[in-house]
Order: sequence, then structure tokens, then C-alpha cells
Amino acid sequence: MKKRQAFNPYLPSFEYIPDGEPYVFNDRLYVYGSHDRFNGKLFCLNDYVCWSAPVDDLSAWRYEGTIYRKKQDPMNRLGLYQMFAPDVARGADGRYYLYYTLGFRSVIGVAVCDEPAGEYEFYGYVSHRTDGRKLSEEWGAPYLFDPAIFVDDDGRVYLYYGFAPKKPVPFFLTGWKKKAFNGGYVIELDSDMKTAISEPKLIFSKVGHAEGTGFEGHEFFEASSMRKINDTYYFIYSSINGHELCYATSKSPTRDFVYGGTIISNGDLYINGSKKDQDALNYIGNNHGSIVEVEGRWYVFYHRQTNRHHYSRQAAAERIEIEDDGSIEQVEMTSCGLNQGPLRGEGKYEARIACHLMSRNGAGRYGVYFGHVTFKDHPYFTQSGKDRESRSTQYIANMRDGAKAGFKYFQLDHLKEISVKVCGQAVGFIYVSDSMDGEPFAKIEIEPSKEYRQFRTNTKVENGVKALYFTFKGEGALDFHSFELIALEASC
Repeated sequence: MKKRQAFNPYLPSFEYIPDGEPYVFNDRLYVYGSHDRFNGKLFCLNDYVCWSAPVDDLSAWRYEGTIYRKKQDPMNRLGLYQMFAPDVARGADGRYYLYYTLGFRSVIGVAVCDEPAGEYEFYGYVSHRTDGRKLSEEWGAPYLFDPAIFVDDDGRVYLYYGFAPKKPVPFFLTGWKKKAFNGGYVIELDSDMKTAISEPKLIFSKVGHAEGTGFEGHEFFEASSMRKINDTYYFIYSSINGHELCYATSKSPTRDFVYGGTIISNGDLYINGSKKDQDALNYIGNNHGSIVEVEGRWYVFYHRQTNRHHYSRQAAAERIEIEDDGSIEQVEMTSCGLNQGPLRGEGKYEARIACHLMSRNGAGRYGVYFGHVTFKDHPYFTQSGKDRESRSTQYIANMRDGAKAGFKYFQLDHLKEISVKVCGQAVGFIYVSDSMDGEPFAKIEIEPSKEYRQFRTNTKVENGVKALYFTFKGEGALDFHSFELIALEASC
């Protein structure tokens, strides 16, 4: 029996979990994140759920169910406020503490549970020790956003947060209270995991105020996350560029961080030699995630955008290397991030696992609204039906002349035939090559069809680890459901 493979996105296609924070607890890898709604009109509309996988099989993800609901928070009894990107840590008492912010309320809520993925109960708000006021209640205090919780080896507890857009958030979104949007902050908490015992300390300056820090061009924006590797602290964050996760290192959890570099871009910018949005190899948007070690291997978890907007994001992961000097080289997006190697060069594959997608004029940056207008001639990931927790029906829609879907990587061995499953009023050919602009080694004729149909062709390509790029050339538009690779049976 062949071993099950792991793909990107690594969760089922109906699941939209961005902002992933990965942790290993008791021989399972757990991912905590926000919960977007398919085709939602705002971020994070659903309650928190959790997924986990055994550390020795990162293809076997298990749905743990809903772990915390919006209405459990006393300030949100009607469920009108979204719960933004959460983080989780195990306290000294062995219990698990979940941190989150409500909408734009500038408050950090805490929930607690005896198990990593049980039913969390509301525990309280992060508050001042002296008078019990919620952190950030005072006028002009740092804005609370994207909390990251970290328990150090000595038991001390640190909370990181911050939101630093180029322009401040309007007052009506912050409860009509002036807040500071200066960058990334840290504060120390008591052992009760919710009482602040220090004042907020700015450790990452925002764009326009970071001259001479080494962070120029990659200033802090949001998405705080903290990890420790040996004696070095790794702060992972989303930069002002939005599409990238960067890291900074220090020997202290509260000061002297040095910019390290980009770990991942959800458009493969920089690694493709460009920093311009129009040169992205996939549709870019905000990014949020972190790193984790699983059985001696390190991974970065991040998210991609779907459906031509920011509000239906999906989780992805890639293998990374921590070099001897502590550095992390930027890694590319792939279709096989958790697979421990390339995918098999035979069998059926869903088009949704494409790591690169673009129109004949390239990709671009998704905005908040009107993506269906801006990108009306572009291909995009979507699904049939409504938001749900079952049935995978995701596909690539609206592939027009020059549209390209790229998949990395496959171990090809005597590939003899390729077929594609498509539908739509399209006439033309799908060309298959092993690089972005490489010469095609397969040409598949496409005819109009109201229902999904299989079109195929024989082919011959050199054996080896290859990318596969499918480019449509013709008239009309098609929806790309899946493809199949058929190889010659191994000779005796």
C-alpha cells in the first residue's frame, strides 16, 4: 500500500484557516489559527477550530472540532466581533492558554483548557497588576493586535503584540479612543498568564521610524510570533510589504533584535528576483504564521489567498533549514511542503494544490473588495457551494488565454500520458512544461463542455524531479478541476 502524500494547502479544500501557529504537544502537531469563511465579506467570521496530525505522519490531519466560540467572550455575547489571529501556550500549571483579540476592540482575551484541543473556557482579559484595568484601556496606549504568547525556559511569560499600518486605524474602529500604532511591543505577564507586571516596551519600529535599525524595507506591520532555538530568540512577523513573513533574532526576548531576512512570500517575490507586486508568481495578500520543529525538521507555516479577495485564506507549510549560523534562507512555495520530498509522478492530483497561479499578464495583489472586478480576467481558486466543514470541491476557475497554473514538485519516472479534467466554453490547448517559460513537452486539445470532461495526450519527458506548469492558450474560459499522470509500469 502506497503511503499517503501531503499537499499544500495541507488541510481539506473546504477549510480556511489563516494565521497558523503550529506547536507540538504530546507527539501531535497542532495548528491554531483564525477561521475565515468561504466567500466571507470580513476576516475571521467563524469560531476557532483546531486541526492536528501525528508527528510521524504530516499527511494525516484530524479535525479536532470547535475549541472556542465568539459568544463565549463576555464582551461579545451577540457574536458581532470577529476573533482575530490567536496564539496558544502551555502554562506552568500544565494547562493550555489561548490568546486573541476581538475585532478592533484593542483588548486581549484569554481562554484556558486542560487539553491542547479541548473546549476552551473564558479565563479573563490581560490586565494591569496595579488597578486591574484591561491592558490598553488608557488613552494613547499601544494598540492590541495579533497577540503572541511565549513561556521561556525559566518560566517567565512574555506577550507580544502590535499593529503598524502606514496610516492609523480610524477612531470608530478603536472605540473612539486614540491608540498608538508605533510598531511591535512586548510586555511581561505574571505566572497567572493574564496579569501584566511590566510596562509595554517598543521593540520594533514602524515604517518611517526604523531608519538605522537594519529593518528598512521590511519594517514591522503585524503577526507577532516568538520561538526559541537553543539560546536564540526568533521573532517572526509580517512586514509592511504584507505578503512576506520575516524573522529577527536576539539573545534576549525583550531587546536588541537584529533583522534576519524573509522566510516565505506568498507570491514568491524576492526569491524570483523581483520585489514588484506585478511580478508575483501567485496572487499575494497579507501573511501570518510561524515556524516549528517536528522530529528534527523545521517548517514555516503561512497562508495563501483565494477567491479574488483577502477573506478566504488557506493554510500552507514549507520545509526550512536553520543554518549553523542561525540564519534561515527564504524558501519557495510548493505543492508538496509537508511531504518530505516530491510528489509521486503518477496518479490523480487536484488543481487546487497549485503553488503558482497567474494570468497572461501576471498575478497581482488582492484588495479587500471588488476583486471580482479588478481580476475579472484572471484565474482564481474557489469552490462550489457555500462555506462548510465537509466535501472537497475546490478548483481553479476562469483560466483564459495565457493563464498558467504551476505545481512543484514531482518525481517523474517514465511518464507516458497526461490528462486534465476541465469544463467551460473554451477552445484551444493546454500546454505542459517543466518550468515557467520552458518548452512544452505535452499539448492537450480542449473542447467546450458544460460538464467536467477528461482530455488527454501521450507525452515523453526526461525522468527526474520536475515542476509542472499548465498553460491554456485559446478562446473562452475553462475551470480546471484536476489532472492525472500515467507512467509506464516499471520493467522487470
